[in-house]
Amino acid sequence: MALVKMRTAAVRLVFGFTAFGIVASVAFAAGGAEEPLWAYGFTGPPSVQSSPAPAPAPPPDNKTLLHVEGSKLAFTRAQVTDFYGPADWFPEDHPPMPDIVAHGRKTASPPIMACGLCHLPNGNGRPENANLTGLSYEYMVQQMLDFRKGSRQTSDKRKTNTALMNAFARILTDDEVKAAATYFASIPAMQSSRVIESDTAPKTRPTGGLFIPIKADGSMTEPLGERIIEVPLDEGQTETLRNPHVRFVAYVPKGSLARGEILVRTGNGKVTPCAVCHGADLRGLGPVPRLAGNSPSYIARQLYDMQSGHRAGLWMPLMAPVAAGLSPSDVLAAAAYLGSLRP
Repeated sequence: MALVKMRTAAVRLVFGFTAFGIVASVAFAAGGAEEPLWAYGFTGPPSVQSSPAPAPAPPPDNKTLLHVEGSKLAFTRAQVTDFYGPADWFPEDHPPMPDIVAHGRKTASPPIMACGLCHLPNGNGRPENANLTGLSYEYMVQQMLDFRKGSRQTSDKRKTNTALMNAFARILTDDEVKAAATYFASIPAMQSSRVIESDTAPKTRPTGGLFIPIKADGSMTEPLGERIIEVPLDEGQTETLRNPHVRFVAYVPKGSLARGEILVRTGNGKVTPCAVCHGADLRGLGPVPRLAGNSPSYIARQLYDMQSGHRAGLWMPLMAPVAAGLSPSDVLAAAAYLGSLRP
């Protein structure tokens, strides 16, 4: 099969890099580094005490028509959140979606939700998942193979979308994987968030992997500390309407962009510079993914998953020594700088 041939070629490439001494090991531990809870959309570790299950949410409204600025279409809340045919507010923004992206496969066991529900029809995603724009077909196919094998896991089991991806990947057909990868690879790269250096960030509440600003009489803020907090500019447009045009802002500590630039561009005497594999512009090279313009939370989350051994897969022989050489401060700075770049 084509997917098998692609994987074989990639394996040869990895072994080629290894022969030149870029990679020293495949598996390693996180060395006791503390989980960056902010990267996973949480404010604290799982409670040691059990809590009662939340009451089931009422079914979404299927009568009131909703609108977003710039779209001529109207959808109900039930249509917006439909697992197997979510609203597409701006079909003119992207090529025609293949069926697996637009509708998933409801008859599968378990049912496969539409790719466009979480990653949005335009592929731009949100901080709790991946921005698929500007990624190559080869890279996306390999990631689905890694999910299928269970090689991509999460360091925080409360982050349930990773488990969903593992389940979906095991039952997606090769043709469905290729169709989705071809579609998203055809969409030009878009930046995930606007990055702002600050001493403070909005006070937020975590919900569904996102941080949502808490607003009272005015905007409420708190010290940012050693965190990155990514928030939508408009909660209602993001959560209620899932408007793909709504942008996010990532608040990062002051000085982190300069520190991140040195680390990413030179390695700062610690690691191989990112540009060696990801390209001088950090926009990816073939099966090696784009870093420029990705969500800082997503980048930090992936680096920690690599450090903790929960993200493995075909390319880990290249990334293992890099991730292992990064301190928590390095991870934050690299994520902040990479997120600030134009893709």
